[in-house]
Amino acid sequence: MSGGGEEEGTTLEFTPTWVVSAVCTVIVGISLAAERLLHYAGKYLKKKNQKSLYEALLKVKEELMLLGFISLMMTVFQGRIVKICVPDDIMKHLLPCSLPSESSSNGEGSSPTSPEASAHHRRLLAEASAGLGYCIAKHKVPLLSLEALHHLHIFIFVLAIVHVTFSVLTVVFGGAQIRQWKRWEESVAKVNYDTQQVLMPRVTDVQQHDFIKKRFLGMGRHSALLSWVHSFLKQFYGSVTKLDYVALRLGFIMTHCRGSPKFNFHRYMIRALEDDFKKVVGISWYLWAFVVIFLLLNINGWHTYFWIAFFPFFLLLAVGTKLEHVIIQLAHEVAEKHVAIEGELVVQPSDNHFWFHRPHVVLFLIHFILFQNAFEIAFFFWIWAQYGFDSCIMGHVRYIVPRLIIGVFIQVVCSYSTLPLYALVTQMGTHFKKSIFDEHVQVGLVGWAQKVKKKRGLKAAALGGSAAQGDPSQGSSTSVKQMGQLGHNETTTLEAPPANNS
Repeated sequence: MSGGGEEEGTTLEFTPTWVVSAVCTVIVGISLAAERLLHYAGKYLKKKNQKSLYEALLKVKEELMLLGFISLMMTVFQGRIVKICVPDDIMKHLLPCSLPSESSSNGEGSSPTSPEASAHHRRLLAEASAGLGYCIAKHKVPLLSLEALHHLHIFIFVLAIVHVTFSVLTVVFGGAQIRQWKRWEESVAKVNYDTQQVLMPRVTDVQQHDFIKKRFLGMGRHSALLSWVHSFLKQFYGSVTKLDYVALRLGFIMTHCRGSPKFNFHRYMIRALEDDFKKVVGISWYLWAFVVIFLLLNINGWHTYFWIAFFPFFLLLAVGTKLEHVIIQLAHEVAEKHVAIEGELVVQPSDNHFWFHRPHVVLFLIHFILFQNAFEIAFFFWIWAQYGFDSCIMGHVRYIVPRLIIGVFIQVVCSYSTLPLYALVTQMGTHFKKSIFDEHVQVGLVGWAQKVKKKRGLKAAALGGSAAQGDPSQGSSTSVKQMGQLGHNETTTLEAPPANNS
């Protein structure tokens, strides 16, 4: 954009055909390669019966389609946008960088004869030669120059790509960490028992149970403050131990599927995490709203890009602390009520341990943390590539280094600590997710519910729409309704799901 007027004004009429065909070949080739890559990735996931990950891949395609539509809109309407003229005075406020004249007078920026100022003037001349003299003729300035529109276009592209990449990396690394817990599941399954043996009464000394010793008898037993401090520190070392996994697994099974003591809790967690990945990888409207607010507040001297980096940092620590504290609360709830109990020590899952009594709020916060961290990193690399490391938007080194350190810290801790914690602890809510059933079981249950509902509708129509009092099938209406909604709701409240050892 900063070349001469001839280069800016050259059209396809005077461009060699070999240049046009070569550029089109490269762009089309890259686009087709990316499309084929996503296509074969989808086929592979379908072959492996990874329905949740396949739906996540479709979510990525949706984001890319939205990105392409934004790109198309900006390209089609750029001619109209650069011809929106406004008075020069309103363009001197809320600037991310001070104007060259102001910088020179304050002794902080470049002089009018510096390379930056010269490049600025050359860009103005290039824009004028490209047709932006339309506003100059009216003694006004364009609302958004063609070059600024192009840079904004690149930023949105970089942001979307970095967010999707970081989300995939986080879930891949976190999922790999969770899959290491499979040996804990197998060690529990190695105990050769049947249902009758598990339900046989035996006395357990609560105070001597290893899970209670680690989570109740230690630091923070008599002080709520120390309990929170313990939760804060625990997320950085051994955030989930085998004792935690076994205790929470048993609490889940005895609450939601008491008749299936051999239920594969680990596989259920993996399926639930894959379902949640569909939400994490997307860029929702409120995240785009955050981008707009940040761009509005990115004012010279405010260092917004620096201070806002601490928001996901503190939010991540708060989420990790809360998840650890939920485990402590589960242990305290049992230890404070019982000295000895019959059978195994069983924690009681409940939504009351979570913020606003909603475990899924944690997923919303993790989604926001990943997006904002990706936003910070994308903004840094965009500024570096577009304007250089010495750009006024980039700021001083003392502002740059902490941002990068915080970004790396968030990515590592979220992958290896917070996400595994989330996958395990959020299963301690009052309800379980539909992922508790295998895919073929989900399909069968929904199909069965729809057939029963249809049959009941036909029966009601045959009876003239009148409800017969004392209808023996009335008692199953609630179950039919729940099963009919299973394919649409995230959670359900069935008390006794069918046994599933897979």
